Amino acid sequence: MRAYIIRRLFFASILILLSTVVSFAILKLSPGKAGREDINPRMSQEYVLQQERLFGLNRSPVTQYFTWLGVMHCVKAEEPRGILQGDLGLSIKYKQPVSTVIVSRLPATLWLNVITILFTWFVAIPLGIWAAVRQYRWPDKLLSGMSFTGMSMPSFFMALILLWIFASHLQWLPPGGLRSLDHSELGFWGGMLDFAKHLIVPVVVLTFGALAGLQRITRGNMLEVLREQYITTARAKGLSESRVIYKHALRNAINPLVTILGFEFAGLFGGAALLENVINYPGMGQLILEALRAKDQSLVMSTFLIGSVMLVLGNLFAELLLAWVDPRVSYA
Repeated sequence: MRAYIIRRLFFASILILLSTVVSFAILKLSPGKAGREDINPRMSQEYVLQQERLFGLNRSPVTQYFTWLGVMHCVKAEEPRGILQGDLGLSIKYKQPVSTVIVSRLPATLWLNVITILFTWFVAIPLGIWAAVRQYRWPDKLLSGMSFTGMSMPSFFMALILLWIFASHLQWLPPGGLRSLDHSELGFWGGMLDFAKHLIVPVVVLTFGALAGLQRITRGNMLEVLREQYITTARAKGLSESRVIYKHALRNAINPLVTILGFEFAGLFGGAALLENVINYPGMGQLILEALRAKDQSLVMSTFLIGSVMLVLGNLFAELLLAWVDPRVSYA
C-alpha cells in the first residue's frame, strides 16, 4: 500500500505540473492583457509600464511562468519567490498577496460546501434506498420526479426564485451576502443566527441539485445489487429485510458512491460562480470569476493549482477509502 501511495503521488506531481503549464498557456492565449481592466485610461504610460514591471508582465511568457513557479528564484536569489518557495505571488487586481486574498474568501466557501455535502449525503442515501425498495410505487415515482427537477433546474434560477419568495415578498431571509450590516452588534448567538440565515438559500440550492444525482445513483446501485443471487440466498435463509438491505446489499452498492465522495472532496475549495454572483456570496467561485475577468495571472494560476491538488488528493482519498470499505479491493 505504501509503495502504491508513493507511486501515485509521484505521477500526481507530474500531472499537476502539466496542468499548470496548460492553464498558463490558455491564460496567455486568451484575449486581453493582464491587469488592463483595472487601469484607468487617463493614467500615464509611465505608470502602466511601472505596473507591468512590478508584476513581471514585461517579461516573456516563459520567464513569467518560471518566475511564478519559483525556478528563477532558485537560479538567482534576487528574483521573486514562487510556488516552490511557498509564495503564491501578488494579485494584480487586489494589490495584495494571493494567499491573503484566498484566505479571506476560503472560510465562506468551506462552510457552504461542507454543510452542503453533509446534508446531501445524509439525505440522498436513505432516499435512494427507500426508492429502490419501493420500486415503481408512489414514493419511487415522487422521488424520481424530484430528482429530474433538481438535475434539470439551473442553480442560479432556483436561487432567484427562492430570493423572490422568501427575501422579497415574505422577507423571512436576507437578500444575499454572508452577513448583515449590523452583524457585529448582534452578539455571538445573534451573529450565528444571522450567519445561518444567509446560508439557507445557497445550501438549499446546492443540496437540491446534488441530492438529485446522488439519490438516483444510490437507487440504481441498490436495484442492481438487490437482483444478485446472494441477496436471494440471504432472503431464503430467513434473514430480516432490513438486515438483507443494510448489511448485504448496501455494503456492495455503496462502492461507486465512495468514488463520488472523492470528487466532492476535491470540490471543497471550489465554488459555484453563477450562484455566488446571483446571491452576492463572497466565496471562491466569485473570486475565480473576477480573477479570470481581470486576467489576474497569479490569482488564476494559484486557484487552478489548488483545484488540481485537491482533485488528485480527492481521488487518492477515494481509492484508499474504497480499499477500506471493500476488502476485495487491494493495491498491494
